[in-house]
Formats: sequence, C-alpha cells, structure tokens
Amino acid sequence: MSANGKPRSIASTETFSCVRCGLTVAAHAPDGVRRNHCPSCLHSLHLLDECRSRMIPISIAVLRTGEWMLIHRCTRCGELTSNPICGDDNQLILMRMAVRPLAQPPFPLEAFGDL
Repeated sequence: MSANGKPRSIASTETFSCVRCGLTVAAHAPDGVRRNHCPSCLHSLHLLDECRSRMIPISIAVLRTGEWMLIHRCTRCGELTSNPICGDDNQLILMRMAVRPLAQPPFPLEAFGDL
C-alpha cells in the first residue's frame, strides 16, 4: 500500500543500491515482480533476522514447474535462500552457474571412457 492507502502500482519508483556493485536497482522487475537481488551481479542483502550481510549467488535450481530459482548464501550466517529469477537478470552469470556442475564435476570424467 502507498502512503495514501491506495494499492501501489506495478510501475513503482522504489529502488535499492546493490551491496556488491552499487548499481541502483528498481525494486520491481519489468514484469512487475518484486525483486530482492541485483540484475547485474545477482547479489542480494540478507534482510531476514536483521543479519544485513551480503547474499552471494551460488547456484540455480529448477522447480518441477520449470521455473528457475536463484540460490543465495549469506556471507555472515551461511543461511541459504531461493528467489525467482527475473527476466532482466544477467543471462551470462545465470548460464555459468547452471553449467558449473557439468563443467566441474566432483569426479574424473575419464571414468566414463571405461564404461
């Protein structure tokens, strides 16, 4: 709700500064969804429990619905959170996180040659 008691419009002018890169970010993505992370570097601020530390993007999760979620880890308390990806998020960083498990598996790929 806005200060005058009317519902806040999707074209809100709320912004926040990225805790990592300093970019001024619109609090609503172009599709109207409220965002909590920077679309450029994907970092966020840990607001739960008033920790107020930086949340770093560490992974991508894909829900059964096909929706991609961004996984963050708090640099202070280690809490993990998931947040929907916004349409204007940095696609290069998202793809790097998505393919990292395939590019850097926890076992030697040479083992597949013997199968």
